[in-house]
Amino acid sequence: MSSRIYNVLFLCTGNSARSIMAEALLNKAGAGRFRGYSAGSHPAGEVNPLTLDLLKRNNFPLDGLRSKSWDEFARPDAPAMDFVLTVCDQAAGEVCPLWPGQPMTAHWGVEDPVAAQGTEEERQKVFSSVFRTLHTRIGLLVSLPLEKLDKLSLQQELHSIAKQSG
Repeated sequence: MSSRIYNVLFLCTGNSARSIMAEALLNKAGAGRFRGYSAGSHPAGEVNPLTLDLLKRNNFPLDGLRSKSWDEFARPDAPAMDFVLTVCDQAAGEVCPLWPGQPMTAHWGVEDPVAAQGTEEERQKVFSSVFRTLHTRIGLLVSLPLEKLDKLSLQQELHSIAKQSG
């Protein structure tokens, strides 16, 4: 068994909901094997309160979760990323910084829960739906036999995860 820890950066525009959820999910599900990070092209400056409520209700640690710019991860002193995954369509279409080390990339677009309209309960349902989708995708990611896959096969697996989980 490899002791290598894979760094994964989840990108979104605002870095207040989807990418934060993905970071928290990966850090819990992939503990000891993966390290999740998140960032945004135009960070909101704070994590959405419904995101924090959802994570807290599901017993996820909130320490260190913050809305931040993807520029932090393009600096020379930033951790080298193995994977960069976009979780919103807008960030996927933007020109991203050049990531040191040429990490593998894929688009895992999911609905923006921050844009949800309606009552508090209706909005919470959208947040929960996005959380479940990301939970499924991250479960598939952490179950991949990374040490046994060549780069092309791994890239194909990353893209297929989004298709398998809606």
